[in-house]
Parts: sequence; structure tokens; C-alpha cells
Amino acid sequence: MYRTHTCGELRISDVNKQVTLSGWIQKIRDLGSVIFIDLRDRYGITQLYFDNVLNPDLVEKARRLGREYVLQIKGTVRERESKNPNIPTGDIEIVVNELNILNESETPPFTIEEDTDGGEEILMRHRYLDLRRPNLQRSIMLRYQMAKHIRNYLDKHNFIEIETPFLIKSTPEGARDFIVPSRLYKGNFYALPQSPQLFKQLLMVAGYDRYFQIVKCFRDEDFRADRQPEFTQIDCELSFVTQQDIIDIFEGLAKHLFKEIKGIEINEPFPVLPYSEAIEKYGSDKPDIRFDLVINDITEQLQGFGFKVFDSAQYIGGIKVENKADYYSRKKIDQLTDFVKRPQIGAKGLAWIKYNADGSIKSSIDKFYSSDTLDKVLKSLNARPNDIIFIISGERQQSLRALGELRLEIAQSIGLIKDNDYKPLWVTDFPMFEWDEEEKRYKAMHHPFTSPKEEDIDLLDTEPGRVRANAYDFVINGVEIGGGSIRIHKRDVQEKVFKILGLSESEAQAKFGFLLEAFKYGAPPHGGIAFGFDRWVAMFTGSKSIKDVIAFPKNSAGRDLMLNAPAPVSHEQLEELGIEIKPDKK
Repeated sequence: MYRTHTCGELRISDVNKQVTLSGWIQKIRDLGSVIFIDLRDRYGITQLYFDNVLNPDLVEKARRLGREYVLQIKGTVRERESKNPNIPTGDIEIVVNELNILNESETPPFTIEEDTDGGEEILMRHRYLDLRRPNLQRSIMLRYQMAKHIRNYLDKHNFIEIETPFLIKSTPEGARDFIVPSRLYKGNFYALPQSPQLFKQLLMVAGYDRYFQIVKCFRDEDFRADRQPEFTQIDCELSFVTQQDIIDIFEGLAKHLFKEIKGIEINEPFPVLPYSEAIEKYGSDKPDIRFDLVINDITEQLQGFGFKVFDSAQYIGGIKVENKADYYSRKKIDQLTDFVKRPQIGAKGLAWIKYNADGSIKSSIDKFYSSDTLDKVLKSLNARPNDIIFIISGERQQSLRALGELRLEIAQSIGLIKDNDYKPLWVTDFPMFEWDEEEKRYKAMHHPFTSPKEEDIDLLDTEPGRVRANAYDFVINGVEIGGGSIRIHKRDVQEKVFKILGLSESEAQAKFGFLLEAFKYGAPPHGGIAFGFDRWVAMFTGSKSIKDVIAFPKNSAGRDLMLNAPAPVSHEQLEELGIEIKPDKK
């Protein structure tokens, strides 16, 4: 037996026990007559004690050790003279009487510490070492705990986990598929699934009324901190349910995870916000509601006074920041102005009105407006002395998006966002379609299998742009954690939606004929939801990137630096697949 206990297990009650531990050397402190070694495994750290008086040969052997050597030691637990309250084993140490080197180690290219000195490239190239760091170990273990609690909750609610295929047919609609060539059918390809969407709907047709799967999905798209080419989602589908049924069940799942993982009990229902209200008040379909800073439409109050910038604008919106007029110096306002004028935000400028603490009004637009007019604007927003209003104008949707980014920047800069403060909500009633000006056609805002709201079905024939989807997103702190919809379950409605999306009858049959065929055989009303498992874990660990909660992620360019993938394959493999690689055009 290599060990009787782990390195995070022993306590003061174990004093005088004879124990065997195995692990990696975290740190060595040579004080001459004694040597202290911190031995680490995934459970924690235990201090080892080597005494030159008690065993000089053992001390000499210990002096030849290095960081990350793998050891087995035997010894006696004793109470530490200098306790360490920062670790669970900090009251004890092991007086070592036997030392076995299980494996030596070269000096690692970075420190195996919470805050390492390694850059991202070197960390990812040696991910197996990076994963030894305690913060990453906690994240990976929390990921496992979340998966376990998810399965337990869904099992209690009569869900069954069913695996769906990874090699499927390519049906590109939105993100690009990863395609896999077939050796046996040259010139034909499988695709890796972007989600199990169609299979889970077919499972509902098959009568498996409550399905779930914690499943890998694949999208060939550009990368950001919360995106990876392969990711994991909690995929669920249910039959004979309404939107409210799904919200109730999965709000229960969220509350269960908050309680079990974070120790946070949430008793009240989560807010439900229609899409149009989310955009109007927060400038986002995934609003962060941990703070107010709501957007106010002040178009009517500020147009018609001869200021061309505002008079020509489709929309004028303002955000009131309470009790911060004296905080926002000219320099800070200029910094916010530069922020909103960045290309990715796209505002042309930033106006402001200060309601000074002495009751006076100062504004960047005061030469165009009387103090009475500005006072009316302040009153319409219930402003008080020392409040400041920030204003953006222009095209409606673009201005609302810019105001949404501005409210997040303000909240961050003035400390309104607190750690371990979670505000979940549901966003509903999304538009079913969005118009693509470049392609001159409608696209599905969620996916083409989303059902319209019952009261909007007639609009499919007359005004598809006004149809609302029977869809819902789950949002926590401005991050979309999950989304889903009630699905179309009638063939004629599905065919009509395909037609609106520009699919001919033959194209719809070629891509989705199996689904349309299944709908002929008694498809039940059904709906579902999928949660971004990586995102949810990252949020609960406090990480800004999902890479921190995935054991072996890709980098921001989609490469695996450890395996050096993607990589070329041999000419023989390509020939067997019937594939020829064309050189890049210069």
C-alpha cells in the first residue's frame, strides 16, 4: 500500500499515529539541522519533518530532493509547534522515519502555486503540470460535484440520461460544423453535433418524455473567453409541458445547485423579463440586474430644441448614476466618452447632465438647452442633487446596445458589482426571426425548430417579423447560462417555418426529412433547454474564462498546444479518404 492517508486528511486527533503518505513535493525548507517538506496531493498539503539528530542519513537523503519529486514517506503524526491556520492539516506534521523516492522530477517550467509565474502558452503546453495547481484542482473537482448534483436532481424528477451520436449529418444553420470524412463512402462526410437538438426531439416522438444528457458539443467558430470549439452542455427535453413547466423545473435545478455548491438558499421566484423590456431597460438580452442603472427613453424630452445631433436621432437614452456628480471629473467623463466611441461599441459621443450638490445644473449640452428644460429631464428621471445623467443618441438598437455596455462599465468602475452576489432571471418572448440584410432573408433567432407563441401563429403568413418565439433564456449576472424553447411538433407549422427561412421544399426534405417524417406519427407537444455547463462552472468558481474549468482546453486560437493539434496527417491517410489538400492562395 502506497498510503494509509491522503495529504489533506490528518488532524490533531491523529497525533501519535503511524502513517504512510504519498505525493509530490510542493516546497522544501532546509534550516540546517532540520528540513521541512510540504507534501501535496489533490486532497491537500501535509508538512513533513526531518531531524538531523534523530536521523542524519534521512536528512542527507532529503537534501537531494527537488520540487515535484514523487515521494512515499512513513512516520509519526505529532502536533506542530508553529501551527498554520491556513490549511486544514496545519495543526500537525509527520516526523519521517522512512523515505522512498517513487520518481524524480525535473524543475518545472513554472511554479505549481495558486498564482503561478507561467504565461498562458507555457501553462497550456504543460497542462498536466498546470492541473496540479490547487485552484485548478478545486475547479475540476467542483465541476464533478456540479455534474453529480445535476444528475441527482434530474433523476428525482424522472429524467433518464440517453446518449446520442457524435457522427451525424451536417445541417449547417448558424455556426459552422466540424466535418469528418468517411473512408468507406469517399466524398461523403459526417459532422460533429453542435447540439443533440434533433435527436432529443426524436426521443420525444419515441415516447421518452424526460431526457437529459451532459454532453460534448462542437462548433467551428471564432473563440472568446467563454467559447471553445468543443464544450459541454446540460441538454434536456420534456414532453407534454408548457413554458412555465420548464421554467419551474429548471429554476428548481438552479436553486438546488446554488444551495449544494455555493451554500446559497434562494426561496423567491426568479424574475421573468420579456425580451423587449430587457433591451429597453438594460440594452441587452442577457441583463446584469445586480445593480440598477436602468436605461431611460428621454427622446421626447430632448428633441425639437434645435440641437441637430439629438433632433436627427431615432432614439435618445439616458442612465442616471446616483450621488456621483462630484466623482465624475472631466477626465473620468472623457474616459467614458472614449469607451463608448470604441468601434466595438459604436456610439458617436456621450452627453451628460450634472445635478450638482448645491442644486445647480451643469451639462455638456447646456448651450443648446435652457436650465428649465434640463431640469425637466432631471425630474423625469427622479434625479437628486449630486446625481449625473449620461446620454447616448442615434439609431435605436445601436444606441440601446451602447447604453447597455456603458451601464456595465459604470457599475464596474464605481464598485456596484460585488463578489458572490448572484441575480438569476429568465428572459422570454424573443423575436422568432431576425432579418439578415446581407442575405435578404429571415434567420431563426434561436433555431428553426422553435415554436411561435400560440397567439402569434397567424402572423407566420402575414408578418413573420412580428412573431414572438415560445423561447426562454436563463441568465445569471449578465451571462447567458442556458436557453431553450417549446418546439414545433406539427409538420405543417415546421414546413411553414422552413419556408420563411428560405428553405425550398426539396432543401427542407434533404436536410430535415427524417424529422418531418417523424412528425407524421404522433409527435407530442414538447420543449427543452440546454445549459452551458462550462459557463455555469466558471461562474461558480469565479473564473473569467471557461478554460479554467476544462481539464484540457484549447487556447484562444483553437489550438491544443500540448498535443500540437490540429496537425497535418500523412499523405497515405488523405489518399485513403480520397482527400486532396489544396495549397493556400498567396
